[in-house]
Amino acid sequence: MVGSLDFSALRDLFSILLLQVSMWGSDSFLVIGPSEPIVAMLGTDTVLPCRVSPAMNVESMELRWFRSQFSEAVYVYKDGMEQAGEQLVDFKGRAELVKDFITEGRVAVRIYGLRISDNGIYKCFFQKGSDYEEATLELKVIGLGSGPRVFMVGPEDKGIRLTCTGKGWFPQPEVQWTDARGEKIPSLSEDENQDDDGLFQIEASLIVRDSSKTEVSCSMKNPFFGQEQVETISIPGQCCSFGGQDSCEEGIFRNWDRIGLLGIIFNQLLGVSVSESFFPRTSPWKGAFAGTFFILGIFLGAVVFLAWKERQEKKRLREVQKEKEKESEAKELLKKELDRRKKLYQQDWRKAKLYADWRKEQFKAVAVTLDPGSAHHNLIISENKKQVSLMENDLQNCDASVYQKQQDSEAVFSVLGQNSFQTGRHYWEVEVNIGTDAGPETKWAVGVCSDSARRNGWFVEIPENGFWVLTYKEGELKVPTSSESLSPRQHPQRIGVFLDWKDGDLSFYNMVDGSHIFSFPKVTLCKTLCPYFSLQGAGTSVTICSTSDDTENCPDSSPNTSVTHLRSGDMCVPQEANRLLPA
Repeated sequence: MVGSLDFSALRDLFSILLLQVSMWGSDSFLVIGPSEPIVAMLGTDTVLPCRVSPAMNVESMELRWFRSQFSEAVYVYKDGMEQAGEQLVDFKGRAELVKDFITEGRVAVRIYGLRISDNGIYKCFFQKGSDYEEATLELKVIGLGSGPRVFMVGPEDKGIRLTCTGKGWFPQPEVQWTDARGEKIPSLSEDENQDDDGLFQIEASLIVRDSSKTEVSCSMKNPFFGQEQVETISIPGQCCSFGGQDSCEEGIFRNWDRIGLLGIIFNQLLGVSVSESFFPRTSPWKGAFAGTFFILGIFLGAVVFLAWKERQEKKRLREVQKEKEKESEAKELLKKELDRRKKLYQQDWRKAKLYADWRKEQFKAVAVTLDPGSAHHNLIISENKKQVSLMENDLQNCDASVYQKQQDSEAVFSVLGQNSFQTGRHYWEVEVNIGTDAGPETKWAVGVCSDSARRNGWFVEIPENGFWVLTYKEGELKVPTSSESLSPRQHPQRIGVFLDWKDGDLSFYNMVDGSHIFSFPKVTLCKTLCPYFSLQGAGTSVTICSTSDDTENCPDSSPNTSVTHLRSGDMCVPQEANRLLPA
C-alpha cells in the first residue's frame, strides 16, 4: 500500500516537472495581479501592478489595462509606445505606465488624483503574437470624511434627542453609539445620501431616556480601511442628580445655550433639577412658588428667546450665503470639467463609443416618417406617419381567411421610412414597446436597409440581403452577424440610430442612459439606404421620436388606421459586423 502511494506521488511530480519544462520551451506565459484589493485614499495616486510568469521581457508585447469592457481602455502600450487614441476620456492625462522593471516582466499603471468613479474592477491584458492572458485587479477608493459631529436637538419622548452627522465618506461608514462604559446603544434611525461626487453624508439619531448616561459617544468607521473617528457629548444637568449645588450651577451655566435659559430658571424656581426636565420625575415641590415667579420667568424667557432668535437668523443667513457660494463654485468646476471632457471627446469622437448626446452634434437630425406604400398589410400606420403597430387578427371561419392567416405567420411584417440616404451623417431615434403580453413570438428590428432589398413574404434580415439591423427576439438583443446575444447595461426602449455614410459606420445607442449598444463598422454603402422597421407579436409597436432630449416628444401611442402593402427589390453588397470586444 505504501509503495503504491509513493509511486503515485512520483508520477504526479514527474507530470508537473514535464509541464513546467514544456512551458519554459514555448512562448506561453501567465499574467498575475495582486491577490488582495488595492486600497487607496481619495485624491491620492496609486498603481495597478501586473507581472508575467515565467519572468520575461515584455517590451514587445501589447499591454492593456481596461475596465468592464475591452474597449474601455485605461492605458494601452503597443509597438513600444503609448496608444492614447484608445484611452477613455476620464483617464487622459491621469494614467502613465511604470516600466522600471519591464525587462523582468513587471509593469504597472499609475493613476493620478483618484476619484470615486475609479473604484471597482480592472483587468490587465498582455498579448504576444497569438498568445494572450489577462488578470483581474480590484481597486477600493477610500474617502475619510469629516465628523462625526454630535448635536443635542432637545427634549423628546421623555428623553433627550441626539444627532450624529458626518459627510465626505466613501464607502458608507459604520455608525455606532456608546455610553461612558463603552456599551453599545442602537441608533433610533440612520439616514444616508450621496452627493454629486458619490460621497456619503450620514445622519444618525438617538433618544437617551436613561438619566444615568451622562456621556454618549458617536463613532464613524470606514469598513475597508478600518480608521475610526469619535466624538463625545456630555448631557447637561446630570450633575444636579448626584453632585452638590455648586457643581450643579456650574453645569447649568455651562450648558444654558443648549437647554434654554427660560427652562433653567423655571425649573430652578420650582425646585426641579435640569436632569428632571429631560428625565421627568415626580417632584415634591409645592406649586405655590410657580405662580409667584411665573410672570418674571416668561418675561426673562421672552427677552432671551428674541435675542437667541436674532442671533440664529444672522447665523442662518451667513450659512445660506456660504452654501450659495460653494454651490456656485461647484457648478463652475463641473462646467469646466464637462467642457474639458467634451473637447477631448470631439478630438476623437469616432473611436469613443459613448456619450450619445455629444455624438449627436456630429450628425444631422432626421425627421423620419413612415412610408405607407412600403408597409405590410398587417401593419397599422398612424396619421402622422410616426408610429407603426400590428393589426389585431379577427379572421372569420372561412377557407380564405385561414389561408391568409397561414401566409401571415410565415411573413416578416416590415415598413420603410420615406427618407433615403446616399451621403452625409444622419441620426434618428425610435421608441419600442413590446406590451405586457410579450411572448416567444414577440420580435422587432430597427436599422436600415437597401431600397432595393427583397421584402416579400418571409426573408432573413442580414447584411448579405441588404439589411443592417438591431433585433429583439426571444427576450434577447441580437445582431444578424453574430449568434451571441448583446448584453447592454439595461434593456433599451429609446434607441438612437447613427448612420455615417462617408466612414461606412452604423451604430445603435441607448438614448436613455447614453450607452453604446452595437456598431456595424466599415459598411460598404453602394446604394440608397432607408430607415427600416419590422415587428411581430401582440402589443408590439414602434414610435419615431423627435430628435430632442425630451422623451415626452414621442407621438401619441394611439395609432389611426392606414393599411398599406409591400414593395420588393434586390440586395446590396454583403457586409460584416464588428461587435465590441466583451470585458
